[in-house]
Formats: sequence, structure tokens, C-alpha cells
Amino acid sequence: MRYLPNSAADRARMCEAIGLRSGEELFAQIPAALRLNAPLQTPGPLSESEILDFFRQAASQSSKDYTSFLGAGAYSHYRPAAIDMLLSRGEFFTAYTPYQAEISQGTLQAMFEFQTLIAQLTGMEVANSSLYDGSTATNEAVLIALRVTRRERVVLARTLHPEYREVCRTYSRNLGVALEEIACAHSGQVDLQRLEAAIDDKTAAVVVQSPNFFGAIERIPEISQVAHNRGALLIVAVAEPLALALLRPPREADIVSGEAQSFGVPVAFGGPYAGFLATHEKFVRQMPGRLVGQTKDADGRRGFVLTLVTREQFIRREKATSNICTSQSLCALAATIYLCLLGKQGLRRLAEHNLAKAHYAAQQLASVSGAELPFPAPFFNEFVIRTPGDARKVLAALEEEKILGGVALERFYPELQDHLLVCVTETASRQAIDRMAKVYRRLGRRETVMGEADLRAAPAGKGTRG
Repeated sequence: MRYLPNSAADRARMCEAIGLRSGEELFAQIPAALRLNAPLQTPGPLSESEILDFFRQAASQSSKDYTSFLGAGAYSHYRPAAIDMLLSRGEFFTAYTPYQAEISQGTLQAMFEFQTLIAQLTGMEVANSSLYDGSTATNEAVLIALRVTRRERVVLARTLHPEYREVCRTYSRNLGVALEEIACAHSGQVDLQRLEAAIDDKTAAVVVQSPNFFGAIERIPEISQVAHNRGALLIVAVAEPLALALLRPPREADIVSGEAQSFGVPVAFGGPYAGFLATHEKFVRQMPGRLVGQTKDADGRRGFVLTLVTREQFIRREKATSNICTSQSLCALAATIYLCLLGKQGLRRLAEHNLAKAHYAAQQLASVSGAELPFPAPFFNEFVIRTPGDARKVLAALEEEKILGGVALERFYPELQDHLLVCVTETASRQAIDRMAKVYRRLGRRETVMGEADLRAAPAGKGTRG
């Protein structure tokens, strides 16, 4: 109890007020086997110098010397040094939430610029000033569709990020919403025939991701037509927004949600990040979070205000469109600075650089005996590779070379055993890609030799493994 500010007498009075004999009774519903009834086995307090030494040693054991080919929703991109310098400037210092616009102009302007940039990238008419992350932003898009259409079914592409789908399932569990998942086609994209068969007159929305979880670029115009023919809204999730600098914006969508982490926000072990949500102006009053607007004061000077704040703290709870309590202002500011530093042409050149490196890597890996690209759909900077042999052994061999070789897909898709999701950004050098391919070739030769040995050992007339 040493971390609680309330005294023992304070806690006793609170327990008495709610009819409990002790604070432990608050947790009686948790099984006893799961409750901690002894102090944590943690080391004692350290002095300031000892703490600094501890973190120096921890930093020396980090993965900074590794080349990462990890992706799957969190992407390693170079962060210009100017981002952290500008984040700490005084004009952005303000209260945690900008309730008083007159003293929060720096933060409000940054939010306004973020909204403008996201609207331009997505091809939508309006965007909010950020949400928590891509998964919750996508679920908020689903909730908008449910309110707008007054329907109760949602169709999710199985190529949507598995964790995004899990968040949608969690949110909808007690809302009476039916979720249905659609398997992908052999191309690695949404199966349009299955999608069309799954949509009915009760379907509120179709949710797809592009580039999808496998890195494949979806056929948004065709998917939009299928969804709109039955009166459903189309939600397009974007986990790697750098692709929007190169691909045609998904203007056929009704709502575009996603993750802004690629824009100057570090991977940071999974967060904090900044989600975004953009849509058409007709849906603006259904949007969650905050919308910052531009105005003029009595002297004609430009100013910024919170134009729309649709949360329960400000309006009656039953009328609130969301329980989102704030925006990820600092992360959104980092994304805004990043986008402004690169500019339109710089962002496009970076996207082209990512595209070229990823396709070079895919070509090198697919040329290895026993490896192949299972999905022929066009991709951006992420792709699926079937490994020569056990994917776990491939990852272990790559790690010995200080290469983080990708994400094993069996965890999310049991049918994709020995398949890796590989992401190549500008942070991976050509030399690192070639080193990765060299490991693949070594393992591929080993698999070939083992296969030939099995063939020689097989009895006459008996089948051998394929």
C-alpha cells in the first residue's frame, strides 16, 4: 500500500461506505490462485547514479545493431532528428488537453495541420485530430457505420490485421453485433465472390485493409461497388500509411482509418502511437474524438478552436458517439512534423525507395530453392515468403546474423505454417538484404540435400514426400 496516497483510516472509511470489511474484498471475484498475496520479488531502491548505470547496461544489450525486417503494423522508418527538437519547443507546451483554446493555440494548430494532412493523404473530406491507434480507430469506424446504417452485421476481411479484428470482436461482444470474416483468394487479396455472398440487407459495413496484412494491395473500387450495391459502408484500414504517398487514395471508401506510426513515431515496443480516422463531411457529427477548426478572432487574426468534441464528458452519456477521452496529441504532432519535413515529393520518393527495396528482397528470397512467394498480388513494402524448411529455424539462423527476419504467420494463420511476413523499409540496406538471402540459400541447399537423401532411402515402389 506504500504507493497509495490514502491513509489506512481513509481506506477503512471508504470500505465502510461501500459495505466492505477490507480492500481485498474488492477483488474477491478474481480466483484466489491468480491473486498475488505476497510482496513482489523486486530489488531494492537504487541511487540516481545506479539507475543511470542500469539503463546504460540495458541499452548496450538492445537490438540497435540488428537489421529489422519486422512489420505487421509497426514499421521501422528513419526519424529525422528535427522531430524531437521541434516537439520540445515552447509553443507546443500546454495543458494535457486543450480545453482553453486561448492558451492552447500551438497544440490546436498542430492538431489542425494533422487533420489537413490526413485528409489529403486519404482523399477524404474531413479527419479528426487523432485517436489512440489503428486498431481502435478502425473499431470507431465500425461504430460510425452501425449508427449511420442502423444495421447490425459487419463483414471483416480475414486479411485485416488480426489484432484489429480482435479489437472489433472485443468492442462488439456486448453490442449485439454479428461479425463475419471473409477468407482471402489465392492472390492474397479479398475474395470478391465470397464477399458478395456474405453481404446482406443487414450488413452495416465491410472492413478491408490496404495494403492488407500480407502486404497485398486490395482492389478498392471493386470492393466498394460490391459493398455499396447492398447499402453497406466501406471502411478501409491503413496500417502502413506511407503507401498512401504512392498509391491512389481510397476515395471510394466511406471511412478511412489507420495508424500514423510510420510518420515519425518510433516503434517503441508497441506504443504509444497515433490513430487516424477520415471520412466524408456528411458523417462529421458521428466522428469520435476531437475536430479542430480554424477561425478568426475579433481583430481578424487567425485562430484555432475545438469545433467538435463528441465524448461523454461534454454531452449526455446516452448521446455520446464514443468514449474516446483524448487524442494522441504528441504522437500526432510528431507525425505532422515528419510529413512537413519530407513534403509531398519527399514522401513519394521515400515510398518509391521502400517499394524498390521490398521487391528486390522478394526477388532474392524467392530465387532460393524451396522458397516461394505464395501470393501473386501486387505489394508495397511487405510480402509473404514461404521459407525453405522450418520457419523457426530460418528465423533463428537469421538472428545469429543479427537479422530479425520477419513475423511467423502461423501464429495468426495456422494454415500458413513455414511462412514469414517480411517488411523492407529504407532502414534495411542492400547488404543486409543480400545477407538475409545468403542465409536462405544456405538453408535451401540443406533442405535439398536432405530431400535427396530421403529419396535414395525410400524403398522401391513406395511413395516419397513431396
